[in-house]
Amino acid sequence: MKFILLVLILAIIAAVYLYIENYFILAKRHKDFGGDVKILHISDCHKRNNSTYNKRILSAAQLEKPDLIFITGDFVSRTEADFSLCEAFLHGLCEIAPVYLCMGNHEQSFIHDNQQEFLDAMHRTKAEILINSGRHVKIKGREFYICGVMPEYTVYKKDGGYKNLDDFTLDDMKKNLGDCPRGEVLLLAHNPLFGAVYADWGADYTFSGHIHGGVVRLFGVGILSPERKFFPKYSKGIYDISGKKLLVSAGVGKLRMFNPPEIITYKL
Repeated sequence: MKFILLVLILAIIAAVYLYIENYFILAKRHKDFGGDVKILHISDCHKRNNSTYNKRILSAAQLEKPDLIFITGDFVSRTEADFSLCEAFLHGLCEIAPVYLCMGNHEQSFIHDNQQEFLDAMHRTKAEILINSGRHVKIKGREFYICGVMPEYTVYKKDGGYKNLDDFTLDDMKKNLGDCPRGEVLLLAHNPLFGAVYADWGADYTFSGHIHGGVVRLFGVGILSPERKFFPKYSKGIYDISGKKLLVSAGVGKLRMFNPPEIITYKL
């Protein structure tokens, strides 16, 4: 009887912890690369788009006082048809700082064929959606080229499954964005698994999401990727690839364990 009671108590504690971790904690990590330009990184909001949670993110974003806000895909879920909440959320973020987005696999695969409705809603805001395109931006006397890449959807899912997925090569990168320009290049790329390609192309800093931190993290290691692969190479944190930086956010959406939702502020 005591053993059953102990198991029940532990189960209740675990359930409360999971609830708090997934719905009340917004973790913020600050990484300083020695610069003065602050970039707020938000990723993978899908399955968590509601007015209460969005207000919590907006409040945290206001406290960070960023110069730029990057959203690295999966801003919405593929099954969504009403984008009014996301549009209002984006309006709020645009009041804090200029916002740039790239497309994630969810935006690429809308079940109800309403990708254009999503794009129309986003275009009603001041945010810039970068689909294999870029912008030259000057901030605090520094020149940046901010760009977003969108590979083919078959790098995420193919023939309804996750086997024999297509690769994304340096040639594909150049086909989508051309040669890497000179200067400081900031790349928004939803999928971090091609981090070596982004570095070879020349992006100084690549901002990614997609992996959700590995969903469950044990001893600082992400367990699973959306492609149903164990122990993805780039799941959460900062990676140095040939002197270039890959900055991977665990995101704020979807169920997770030992892996709290996060927005991240970097000083570049």
